[in-house]
Amino acid sequence: MGSLINGVGSYIPEKIVKNSDFLTHQFYSDFNTKIEEETASIIRKFEKITGIAERRYVNENQNNDEIALSAAQKALAASNINKEELDYLIVAHNFGNVSFGSNKTDLLPSIASRVKHALEIENNNCVSYDLIFGCPGWVEALIHAHLFIKSGAAKHCLVIGSETLSRVVDNDDRDAMIFSDGAGACVLSASDDDSKGILAHATQSFTKEESHYLYNDKSFSGSGEADSRYIRMQGRKIYEFALNHVPNAMKIALEKSGVPLKNIKKVLLHQANEKMDQAIIDRFYALYEQDAPEGIMPMSINTLGNSSVATVPTLLDLILNRKLEGHQIENGDAVIFASVGAGMNINAVVYRF
Repeated sequence: MGSLINGVGSYIPEKIVKNSDFLTHQFYSDFNTKIEEETASIIRKFEKITGIAERRYVNENQNNDEIALSAAQKALAASNINKEELDYLIVAHNFGNVSFGSNKTDLLPSIASRVKHALEIENNNCVSYDLIFGCPGWVEALIHAHLFIKSGAAKHCLVIGSETLSRVVDNDDRDAMIFSDGAGACVLSASDDDSKGILAHATQSFTKEESHYLYNDKSFSGSGEADSRYIRMQGRKIYEFALNHVPNAMKIALEKSGVPLKNIKKVLLHQANEKMDQAIIDRFYALYEQDAPEGIMPMSINTLGNSSVATVPTLLDLILNRKLEGHQIENGDAVIFASVGAGMNINAVVYRF
């Protein structure tokens, strides 16, 4: 029994926030410690390292469950199944609904339950649940769906990754420029052809020393509500961790799949940081004593930023619908999905179209 992607969809917010929009910000390096360097210089260095020139934010009246719903509707419309045929509806996210101006997480009911309700699915046997797994959440949800299908517990699963990170960033922190909002989804369906679809996967969690590389904390400047919590990162440690471990997880999945490296047409990496992603690709191919082929790694981070769980499914949707210039995936192509994030968690999937 195989599992095939049977329809994709994404929601890319309309609001564009350019790097120049941060020129009036005063950035801090720590609590009450201002960065004296000129803001324009900070932004230039940021763009050179991350590749991010702009990002997308949801409008003030939008919430995470709404953009998840939009991506889900598009994926269902692109598939050949009825919503009542869904056995599982899985939503990967990390912060639930966070209303504009509040910074308070709302997880009751779950985002998956809200999406199922909004889709008006009457089938009570369609199980809806949320998955909180850091940025690799959507890839891990895809693995969950695949395992349900392989076990015979499901035939059709709706897998969504959705996040509104603009609501949980500290604008006093230069790392706030990394994050963005968005949603991506796919329908994964059972297939008798196990030569296509998900061929292999690998997941690892590192928590002994790495669990708090990403964490929540109060504003650097003391602004906002007293109990507000924002994303914090130990950037250098995350960078080194990703380079040391993500290529190995990709190699594990590839060797499980039996697909020769030369047959991999694209590697869709979590859009975290352009410099880091390129280093991961180079390190992965170096494991095989090869150079990374030109064009192997599609990137959307320069215009969409890092939308966490949404980056990989959004990237996939853009490519399959031929909306990412210079990149396409054809029938029979083998690709790798891979991600890394809070936990610290890593995963990889080898997939043949």
